[in-house]
Amino acid sequence: MILGRDDFAGVWRMTRRIADRLGPDGEFDGIAEMVADADDGLRYRESGRLVLGSGPPMTAERRYLWRFVEGRVMVAFADGGPFHTFQPAGRVAGTDHPCGADLYRVCYDFRHWPAWQTEWWVIGPRKDYTSLTTYVPIEVTADRLARRAGGRQ
Repeated sequence: MILGRDDFAGVWRMTRRIADRLGPDGEFDGIAEMVADADDGLRYRESGRLVLGSGPPMTAERRYLWRFVEGRVMVAFADGGPFHTFQPAGRVAGTDHPCGADLYRVCYDFRHWPAWQTEWWVIGPRKDYTSLTTYVPIEVTADRLARRAGGRQ
Protein backbone atom coordinates (compact mmCIF):
# COMPACT_ATOMS: atom_id res chain seq x y z
CA MET A 1 0.00 0.00 0.00
CA ILE A 2 1.42 3.35 -1.07
CA LEU A 3 0.18 6.30 0.96
CA GLY A 4 -0.86 9.54 -0.71
CA ARG A 5 -1.33 13.21 0.03
CA ASP A 6 -4.71 12.81 1.72
CA ASP A 7 -3.30 10.19 4.10
CA PHE A 8 -0.74 12.65 5.47
CA ALA A 9 -2.89 15.81 5.49
CA GLY A 10 -3.75 16.87 9.03
CA VAL A 11 -2.11 17.41 12.40
CA TRP A 12 0.33 14.95 13.95
CA ARG A 13 1.74 14.71 17.47
CA MET A 14 5.47 14.18 17.16
CA THR A 15 8.31 13.24 19.45
CA ARG A 16 11.97 13.22 18.45
CA ARG A 17 14.86 11.70 20.34
CA ILE A 18 18.35 12.80 19.29
CA ALA A 19 21.38 10.68 20.22
CA ASP A 20 24.41 12.91 19.65
CA ARG A 21 27.83 11.31 19.85
CA LEU A 22 29.60 14.70 19.88
CA GLY A 23 27.37 16.73 22.17
CA PRO A 24 24.34 16.56 24.42
CA ASP A 25 21.40 14.37 23.50
CA GLY A 26 18.14 16.09 22.69
CA GLU A 27 14.39 15.71 22.91
CA PHE A 28 11.76 17.48 20.83
CA ASP A 29 8.02 17.39 21.49
CA GLY A 30 5.54 19.16 19.28
CA ILE A 31 3.19 18.94 16.35
CA ALA A 32 3.53 18.62 12.60
CA GLU A 33 0.85 20.22 10.46
CA MET A 34 0.47 19.09 6.86
CA VAL A 35 -1.80 21.38 4.87
CA ALA A 36 -2.79 20.89 1.22
CA ASP A 37 -1.55 23.57 -1.16
CA ALA A 38 -2.53 24.71 -4.66
CA ASP A 39 0.12 22.46 -6.28
CA ASP A 40 -1.51 19.20 -5.06
CA GLY A 41 1.21 18.85 -2.44
CA LEU A 42 1.47 19.50 1.27
CA ARG A 43 3.05 22.30 3.25
CA TYR A 44 4.76 20.66 6.24
CA ARG A 45 5.34 22.72 9.38
CA GLU A 46 6.63 21.30 12.64
CA SER A 47 6.85 23.32 15.82
CA GLY A 48 7.48 22.49 19.42
CA ARG A 49 9.87 22.44 22.33
CA LEU A 50 13.48 21.28 22.00
CA VAL A 51 15.74 20.48 24.96
CA LEU A 52 19.43 19.70 24.43
CA GLY A 53 21.07 17.98 27.38
CA SER A 54 20.40 19.88 30.60
CA GLY A 55 19.93 23.15 28.73
CA PRO A 56 16.82 25.31 28.82
CA PRO A 57 13.87 24.49 26.56
CA MET A 58 13.86 26.26 23.18
CA THR A 59 11.16 26.81 20.60
CA ALA A 60 11.99 24.98 17.36
CA GLU A 61 10.34 25.03 13.96
CA ARG A 62 10.93 23.52 10.50
CA ARG A 63 9.09 23.89 7.22
CA TYR A 64 9.14 21.71 4.12
CA LEU A 65 7.19 21.18 0.92
CA TRP A 66 5.99 17.68 0.02
CA ARG A 67 5.15 16.83 -3.62
CA PHE A 68 3.59 13.49 -4.58
CA VAL A 69 4.92 12.29 -7.94
CA GLU A 70 4.52 8.79 -9.41
CA GLY A 71 4.33 6.95 -6.08
CA ARG A 72 7.12 8.95 -4.44
CA VAL A 73 7.26 11.96 -2.16
CA MET A 74 9.68 14.69 -3.17
CA VAL A 75 10.59 16.72 -0.08
CA ALA A 76 11.92 20.24 -0.59
CA PHE A 77 13.04 22.93 1.81
CA ALA A 78 10.60 25.81 2.37
CA ASP A 79 12.43 27.84 -0.29
CA GLY A 80 11.85 25.06 -2.86
CA GLY A 81 15.40 23.67 -2.84
CA PRO A 82 15.52 19.85 -3.08
CA PHE A 83 16.03 17.84 0.12
CA HIS A 84 15.26 14.13 -0.47
CA THR A 85 12.68 11.69 -1.85
CA PHE A 86 11.05 8.51 -0.55
CA GLN A 87 8.34 5.99 -1.36
CA PRO A 88 5.55 6.21 1.25
CA ALA A 89 5.10 2.48 1.88
CA GLY A 90 6.45 -0.09 4.36
CA ARG A 91 9.94 0.53 5.71
CA VAL A 92 12.05 2.31 3.09
CA ALA A 93 15.21 4.32 2.77
CA GLY A 94 14.94 7.80 1.35
CA THR A 95 17.55 9.33 -0.89
CA ASP A 96 20.69 10.67 0.81
CA HIS A 97 21.16 14.41 1.18
CA PRO A 98 24.75 15.69 1.05
CA CYS A 99 25.07 19.17 2.56
CA GLY A 100 28.59 20.53 2.30
CA ALA A 101 30.80 18.12 4.24
CA ASP A 102 27.79 16.57 6.02
CA LEU A 103 25.69 13.60 4.90
CA TYR A 104 22.05 13.12 5.88
CA ARG A 105 20.58 9.60 5.47
CA VAL A 106 16.93 8.74 6.27
CA CYS A 107 14.67 5.72 6.69
CA TYR A 108 10.87 5.99 6.81
CA ASP A 109 8.72 3.36 8.54
CA PHE A 110 4.99 3.18 7.77
CA ARG A 111 4.41 -0.41 8.93
CA HIS A 112 2.28 0.70 11.91
CA TRP A 113 0.15 3.24 10.05
CA PRO A 114 -1.38 5.60 11.00
CA ALA A 115 1.61 5.95 13.36
CA TRP A 116 4.91 6.28 11.46
CA GLN A 117 8.57 7.09 12.05
CA THR A 118 11.61 8.68 10.48
CA GLU A 119 15.15 7.87 11.50
CA TRP A 120 17.99 10.14 10.40
CA TRP A 121 21.72 9.43 10.57
CA VAL A 122 23.82 12.56 10.19
CA ILE A 123 27.60 12.51 9.90
CA GLY A 124 30.16 15.18 9.12
CA PRO A 125 33.25 16.89 10.50
CA ARG A 126 31.28 18.43 13.38
CA LYS A 127 28.14 16.26 13.34
CA ASP A 128 27.51 12.68 14.39
CA TYR A 129 23.98 12.01 15.55
CA THR A 130 20.90 9.87 15.04
CA SER A 131 17.39 11.16 15.46
CA LEU A 132 14.22 9.08 15.69
CA THR A 133 10.89 10.86 15.19
CA THR A 134 7.52 9.25 15.84
CA TYR A 135 4.33 10.71 14.36
CA VAL A 136 0.86 9.86 15.71
CA PRO A 137 -2.28 11.46 14.29
CA ILE A 138 -4.04 13.85 16.62
CA GLU A 139 -7.27 13.15 14.78
CA VAL A 140 -7.73 9.60 13.54
CA THR A 141 -9.95 9.94 10.48
CA ALA A 142 -12.08 7.17 9.01
CA ASP A 143 -9.79 7.19 5.95
CA ARG A 144 -6.69 6.58 8.08
CA LEU A 145 -8.42 3.75 9.93
CA ALA A 146 -9.50 2.15 6.66
CA ARG A 147 -5.92 2.33 5.34
CA ARG A 148 -4.64 0.72 8.53
CA ALA A 149 -7.11 -2.12 8.15
CA GLY A 150 -6.16 -2.54 4.52
CA GLY A 151 -9.60 -1.44 3.38
CA ARG A 152 -8.32 0.77 0.54
CA GLN A 153 -5.38 0.25 -1.75
